[in-house]
Amino acid sequence: QVQLVESGGGLVQPGGSLRLSCVASGITFSDYAMSWYRQAPGKERELVAGITSRGGRTNYADSVKGRFTISRDNAKNTVYLQMNSLKPEDTAVYYCKAELSRVGGPVAYWGQGTQVTVSS
Repeated sequence: QVQLVESGGGLVQPGGSLRLSCVASGITFSDYAMSWYRQAPGKERELVAGITSRGGRTNYADSVKGRFTISRDNAKNTVYLQMNSLKPEDTAVYYCKAELSRVGGPVAYWGQGTQVTVSS
């Protein structure tokens, strides 16, 4: 079955860095666009960053531009989110999502999430 497993979350001080990883299994990873979302307590889940299937294009939420970088390694079935200059408002559960556009409608899979807490 399809599994997306995130890791790399934790507690970090403001201004610090973390790198999240998401390893996929059960899918042809290189066919899927990948993205990172986050959800803070009491808020809706929001898109943080996305990357196309071959990695040629990326997009970011305005709130993280210049601080976060999404990348992927299709040989390792892994997508990364490098987070620098972290702020308390980046505190959230971070989820990775795999999405494939196809005839009949898109298919999407989600990971279970990893907690990121930015606090002094």
